[in-house]
Amino acid sequence: MSAFICADQFFLDDQVAGPGFLEIENGKFGAFTEKRPDAGAEIIDYRGHWIAPGLVDTHIHGFKNHDIMDHNFDGLNQISEGLLSCGVTSFLPTTLTSSHELLNNVVEMIGANYAKVQGAKIKGIFLEGPFFTEKHKGAQNTKYFRDPSISELEIWQERSNQLIKKIAIAPERKGASEFIEYAVKEKIAVALAHSDATYEEAKHAVDKGASIFVHTFNGMSGLHHREPGMVGAAMSLKDVFAEIICDGHHVHPVAANILMNARGRDSMVMVTDCMMAGGMPEGMYQLGEFPVEVKAGAARMEGGSLAGSILQLKDAVKNVVQWGIATPSEAVYMASTIPAKSVHIDSECGKIAKGDAADFIVLNPSMDLIATYLNGICRYQA
Repeated sequence: MSAFICADQFFLDDQVAGPGFLEIENGKFGAFTEKRPDAGAEIIDYRGHWIAPGLVDTHIHGFKNHDIMDHNFDGLNQISEGLLSCGVTSFLPTTLTSSHELLNNVVEMIGANYAKVQGAKIKGIFLEGPFFTEKHKGAQNTKYFRDPSISELEIWQERSNQLIKKIAIAPERKGASEFIEYAVKEKIAVALAHSDATYEEAKHAVDKGASIFVHTFNGMSGLHHREPGMVGAAMSLKDVFAEIICDGHHVHPVAANILMNARGRDSMVMVTDCMMAGGMPEGMYQLGEFPVEVKAGAARMEGGSLAGSILQLKDAVKNVVQWGIATPSEAVYMASTIPAKSVHIDSECGKIAKGDAADFIVLNPSMDLIATYLNGICRYQA
């Protein structure tokens, strides 16, 4: 069975095209054409709208009052289904720093159930921690901080059915170099986070194979003119990706623009770092073992520190366009194609290319989400 999506603009893998028609056949993308299909063909009419790849969130802890660390399949499935309302069609459930035993249980639950979720597709696991340092701890629990352990990673990878795609560490911890080399050899993207590393320490980690800076500016040593730190490394090193949380709370739009200009928007990864309060009203919630208050669009721990976010990825895309720091196509790619590339899943998701699963979103010219499609089927309508 095939149908054609008719729209004004299409954010294709290699170009922005349109108006035209995109074929959807048996749940996969077919060819794009500017020519109207033959009479009798099924046309799904989105004239006046834009078609973009389904968004890919590679750093998300929870949604709709559920947390990945609850290690509960029903909660995981509800996160997956809820993410369709955010324009997200693929994601990496993200853990927090915790005990070895709890992380064992969480990755085992995800590994056993990832293919059963009914909404956004699980494409891997992101282990955010526990190999961090205290100065820039953020909302991570310092009592579980420890040096990187290859043997622990081996256990987590085995228990998760080889689903770990990304792990974050502080590069100044003992054994980091050997750990990075091992993880990269196992095709796990190594990210740098919650760290007071010097520029040289961060550069050394990148030289060993680390390739992502986690929520850049947040949870890391800042840029100083005599010590560029982690932020300086994130801005200047070649062949790496920089995550950024564009909710207007974590990073000022001007700082986000400076980073995007320094790095280039083709290596920027927009993430949410969303916690369980995403999609929920203001009030008290939990992030791991910490109570968090959600108020005025931000999630904060006692004392005022930010604790993840309640950002939806569709809103990050809209924000950077409204802030005037990205074009619509740049915004879309920073939340779809580039995140997928950063963790080596771009052969499976994050782009509109012939033969790929027809996971896509419909936007209006104001960058509002109108609909989310999974395998060519409309699963969410605003």
